[in-house]
Amino acid sequence: MEWFEALILGLIQGLTEYLPVSSSGHLAIGSALFGIQGEENLAFTIVVHVATVCSTLVVLWKEIDWIFRGLFKFEMNNETRYVINILISMIPIGIVGVFFKDYVEEIFGSGLLIVGCMLLLTAALLTFSYYAKPRQKENISMKDAFIIGIAQACAVMPGLSRSGSTIATGLLLGDNKAKLAQFSFLMVIPPILGEALLDSVKMMKGVDVVGDIPALSLIVGFLAAFVAGCLACKWMINIVKKGKLIYFAIYCAIVGVITVALSF
Repeated sequence: MEWFEALILGLIQGLTEYLPVSSSGHLAIGSALFGIQGEENLAFTIVVHVATVCSTLVVLWKEIDWIFRGLFKFEMNNETRYVINILISMIPIGIVGVFFKDYVEEIFGSGLLIVGCMLLLTAALLTFSYYAKPRQKENISMKDAFIIGIAQACAVMPGLSRSGSTIATGLLLGDNKAKLAQFSFLMVIPPILGEALLDSVKMMKGVDVVGDIPALSLIVGFLAAFVAGCLACKWMINIVKKGKLIYFAIYCAIVGVITVALSF
């Protein structure tokens, strides 16, 4: 992987991680166009995902600080309830990670047809959430957190947007738009960091997950994803507040159709 390829893919990851258009799907398309596959693609994917976690920490630092300040009061307050909801939302993705990790990795190498189909499904979810007008609830309940977590677990499929799935599911449940966007971005931090930790353990044990990818490409990809992620995270929160997800549904539908056509 050359540095300019890493730059482009890093920008794609940073933008599409938060925008409801599927970062994994766009990375798969970009990697296919550049002829990048196997361990090299896996290592790069891990690095740029960690970069977007870092951008979340920067953009939502005030919310994270609020959570930890309340959590360490060691009482059942709003902050503690928020953390409990995040932990509940992690249960489905944890089950997928423990029992179906190998199967998911096989799917990622199965070509662009499934990516195109999942982009079309993302478009359908965003469309449903746009036209559905449920009464908005003030807070995200534990039940809603678990259902949103199921949506996140389903979004391990390449092409099915994680942010699109979780935000659309929350909107269909009637959750507050502003709080939902923040919750969607914060709930992904533990799973991604957990995945990065597991891969770090593999490296310490001598299992090669980096392949032949140059260090410069990893650094460029990380920085590109981080900067683009900071911009996209702020932008997406405002988009969700204004309820303008239908435009992303149209985009996903167009890209999905093109991707399905190119896969044959």
